Order: sequence, then structure tokens, then C-alpha cells
Amino acid sequence: MDDNIKQWASIGREHYEKREYAKAEAFLSKVLEYSDGYADVFNMMGVIHHDRGRLESARDSFERALALNPQYTEAALNLVVTYNDLKRYEDAQRVYQQVLSFARASESIEPYARGKIANLHAEVAQAYFDVGMYHEASQEYRRAISLCPDFADLRLKLANVYRQWGEPVAAKLELEEAVRIRPSYISARISLGVLQMMLGHVREAVEQWSEVVRREPDNKAAQMYLRIAEDPAVFSNSSDSNVK
Repeated sequence: MDDNIKQWASIGREHYEKREYAKAEAFLSKVLEYSDGYADVFNMMGVIHHDRGRLESARDSFERALALNPQYTEAALNLVVTYNDLKRYEDAQRVYQQVLSFARASESIEPYARGKIANLHAEVAQAYFDVGMYHEASQEYRRAISLCPDFADLRLKLANVYRQWGEPVAAKLELEEAVRIRPSYISARISLGVLQMMLGHVREAVEQWSEVVRREPDNKAAQMYLRIAEDPAVFSNSSDSNVK
């Protein structure tokens, strides 16, 4: 039976990575019928539940993944997104702070070595991203960030992965942390503004671009976005609430 479980998990994972969620769910569900000890299976099932709009089931799965592996960063971030979707914002913030604490736990490694290893992870992440393997790219960027949590550029790159992957809330969290770490990080502020605009948060987007212009008066991108934001026709159907 153990061999069957491993085979079902392997096949399910292959379908999951191809975003063939219906096929993946069939095999992963069989795994869970016989074993509840696979944190990655619970995480994948959580993503599938979330994709299908089954938010409470997604929450249960991510929480189970974290119970099995408290330092499972990807599951923790997925849980943050799900809590946000469930409007459980305090829980989302609590879990996200735990993610940051995991990252800081690696500070015992010599700084030069941490940076070198983090850059290697980032190179692998970029390779995955370039071929559309967003799951793997996010994992590698998270490993890099766990080594160097104050590298704001890594958080910007991870945010780009999440945005391409269709996870704007997770992307927003990373961009907000990048700006907190480095307030002068112009690229992160512009990207955060764009993401806020995508989510319907026009006022917050304008705040980011205005801060860019304050710091760099000749920044063409920020000036352009501010002109767009001032056009009532562009945002006639927008509000300061999330839109999907």
C-alpha cells in the first residue's frame, strides 16, 4: 500500500504542476484516504480547493499542512491568502509574521555565505519562472528570502511570480514588505501601485506613485500612472474594495 500511496502522490503532483487540478485532485484525494502525513499533499489540495472557490476546505488543508510542518513557508503564505479571502485579516497578519520569523531564524549563517546561497536560489527561481513553472519558482525565491529576508529585490521578484500565477494578494504582501525594508525602492513602489490598482485600491495606488514622484520628480512611469488614475473614465467602476 505504501508504494501505491507514493505513486498516487507522484502522479497527483505531476498533474498539479501542470495545473490539471481535476486530475490532480483525484489522485491526491486517494492519498489522503490512506495517509494524512503528507504536508505537501495537503498544501496542493488547499490550492485546488482555493482555485475551486472552496475557501473553508482550502483553509483546513493549509492549516493541516502547517500542523505537519510548521515551517512550510509556501503553505503558510497560501493560508495568508486564504485568510484574506475569508476576511480574517488578523489571522492573515499573524501567519505572515510567522513566515517572517522563519526567515529570520537563518541568521546564524555567516552573512556572505547566506547571500551567495540566496543568489543561487534566485537564479534557479528565475530559470523556473522563465518557463512558466511558477510553483517551483516561488519555492526557490522563498528559500532565498529565508536566507536573506532583507533583500528587497528578492521580494519584488517573488511578487512578480505570484502576480503571474494569479495570486495578487500574496504579491501585494511581498511588495509591501519590500517597501517597508527599503522605502526608497522605486521599482517596488511602482509595482505595488500597479497591483493596488488591479485590486481596485485606487487611493493606495496613487499614494505609492505620488511617493515615487516625490522621491524622483522625473520618473516617467509614476507620472504616467498618476495621469491614468486621474482619469474618471478609467476607474468609473472601481472602488477601494478588492475586485477579482
